[in-house]
Amino acid sequence: MIANLFAGLPSTVTVDEQLATILQRPGLRIERIVSTGQASPPDFWYDQDEGEWVVLLQGEAKLRFADEADARHLRAGDCIDIAAHRRHRVDWTAPGQVSIWLAVFYAA
Repeated sequence: MIANLFAGLPSTVTVDEQLATILQRPGLRIERIVSTGQASPPDFWYDQDEGEWVVLLQGEAKLRFADEADARHLRAGDCIDIAAHRRHRVDWTAPGQVSIWLAVFYAA
């Protein structure tokens, strides 16, 4: 379990994102996601059975929705609520820096 959201961060770029579940209860899951330049694979879309509220605590990212023409450029402090089954993907996270997401998944 993570006691501090900024603890245990990678000091260099990693191949894969780091995912850590902070809290899990029936109908609720909170995760910390650490990106260092990763993006969703080409033509991949998340299509989740649950809703997701996400805040970018540090770094920058571009989040794209299948029903929008342009990706949304997120910066530290930006948050968004993603409805269940709203197709989305991560187009980009800032290379060479640590981007920290806090994602709250909830029953739809």
